[in-house]
Amino acid sequence: MTMTLEAARVETKARPAQVIGPLGEPLTLDSLPPPSTSRWVVRRKAEVVAAVNGGLLSVDEACDRYSLTIEEFAGWQRAVDRSGMAGLRVTRIQHYKSLYERQQKF
Repeated sequence: MTMTLEAARVETKARPAQVIGPLGEPLTLDSLPPPSTSRWVVRRKAEVVAAVNGGLLSVDEACDRYSLTIEEFAGWQRAVDRSGMAGLRVTRIQHYKSLYERQQKF
């Protein structure tokens, strides 16, 4: 399916040139982690989540760019929503998961 020039302009206008990253820094498409990233530290995960939340990338674009499953990205997004960047630490996932489950019971 081809996109008309007008549709391309509208799509370009709707996408911000930059968003605010997890540490308060401006994020652009060029400053995001490279598509070849294989070591996902907390900051890089949080940057991708911030880019999607801010409209810099769609969920599908992020998953395609970084070879992520929708479930994997959704897990990152949930972790940030529930516990901030600390929720993205692999060693803390179980702790925050059990804490969240306990909160839901009350």
